[in-house]
Amino acid sequence: MQIKFVMPPPVKPSSPLRKIAGVIVTVAVAIVVLMFSAVFFAVIAVAGLIAWGYLWWKTREVRKQMRAFAEQNQSVMREQRASNDEVFEGEVIRVVDPKEVK
Repeated sequence: MQIKFVMPPPVKPSSPLRKIAGVIVTVAVAIVVLMFSAVFFAVIAVAGLIAWGYLWWKTREVRKQMRAFAEQNQSVMREQRASNDEVFEGEVIRVVDPKEVK
């Protein structure tokens, strides 16, 4: 069995016209990609705004109920603070039996 190494044909250097065409194609592809990404992000932003507006509209009644509950709760808390019937004042002294301490 004999192994033969075949050399690929030498590559000719690119002509200046081919290099310019490559730069133009690369710039055109980059511009198209930027345009599509801008459109994509704009669509995502609009969809996000629509979703936020929908949720805001659907939760308005719940927010009203929460505000009413908070106001009612604050008035109850003010009434509880005003009456000092449940406040015990004094000192506490804890006496520890030496037998219980290990």
